[in-house]
Amino acid sequence: MRSRSDAHGGAGTSAKAGEFEYVFPAIRGIQAGHEYYVTMCPLRIVPRLFLYNEEELPPEMRAQRSLNKARVPEMARYIVENPDSYIFSALTASVNADVRFESPSGDIGPTERVGTLTIPMSATFVINDGQHRRAAIQQALTENPALGDETIAIVMFIDVGLSRCQQMFADLNRYAIRPAKSIGVLYDHRDPMAAISRLVVSQNPLLSDLTEMESSNLAPRSRKLFTLSALHTATTALLNEVKPDSLTERVDLAADFWRLVAGQFPVWQQVYRGEVTAGEVRQDFIHTHSIALHALGRVGNTLLRENPIPSTWEERLEKLRIIDWHRNNAGTWEGRATTAGKVSKSRTNVELTTAYIRTALGMPLPPDEQRAEDAFTRGEK
Repeated sequence: MRSRSDAHGGAGTSAKAGEFEYVFPAIRGIQAGHEYYVTMCPLRIVPRLFLYNEEELPPEMRAQRSLNKARVPEMARYIVENPDSYIFSALTASVNADVRFESPSGDIGPTERVGTLTIPMSATFVINDGQHRRAAIQQALTENPALGDETIAIVMFIDVGLSRCQQMFADLNRYAIRPAKSIGVLYDHRDPMAAISRLVVSQNPLLSDLTEMESSNLAPRSRKLFTLSALHTATTALLNEVKPDSLTERVDLAADFWRLVAGQFPVWQQVYRGEVTAGEVRQDFIHTHSIALHALGRVGNTLLRENPIPSTWEERLEKLRIIDWHRNNAGTWEGRATTAGKVSKSRTNVELTTAYIRTALGMPLPPDEQRAEDAFTRGEK
């Protein structure tokens, strides 16, 4: 007796000669001369189908990396909190069993592309790509079982063995490149802070013209002064725990702050007017680099907490003009914002840079920056 796939296109089961089988709707394809299959699987089946039991094996005996359990709760929360808009790409798996592919007419010829894939339930499924998605799905189902009827695409390769599984993992990850943070901010319509950062940039003609929106690194000949990712990090620090909660009001506060800051750096205006090149400014000064922007955001956060009225910030921010921002000012920046002349942006460097700016603006240091400053003064940096 055979139970065909459900209305969502997932797997069904059948029994033949005493052995139970999985039955998947599938499309057959050819890659590197080998057959593979693309199918869909209900989320409720994923944890049972793709078991993860390789943690105790040595690396050379595994077909995938160790599961990073710290990543799983965040991914599961993403599914649970966005049930109407989450998206997961296909899992890639290997199956060590003899399978049977049939077209709707019952033909099993090599030219048939659409049909059903029958796999013995005794088969072992190994995920080559997507074990963290699989773990997140399992956790999300415990919080919202209704997700179980939804489906995820599966790409299946047949009986490839451990060596081939390991090679598949290496190949699938060989050219995987994490998208630049800037384009992540640009395209993220779920995170309110990403929306605020985009709006702050778009509403300021200087920032709009001089901010690189896609890449998080600026080429030497780029005409941009800032990256969206750097401004996003700085704006997040600026608005950290700052009221009000209204997005419009938070955008206005951040826009006013960066407008006043920009007014303290005449050279930014010169780049905007085309009088000097962005590359020259980035090479000669540190005030356009992410560490300085982040530090300015931290300083601004204190100003906003003290008084959310922009006119009260201007006198304090005017003191930014007295700081020597030249990168070759080693007496100030070496070990604080630069290492061997190169800008560094570790947490300690951010704290030390912020501490210096606060001191120049006549502001007291919070405990974390005071500790970093004391250690730096003692030569412990």
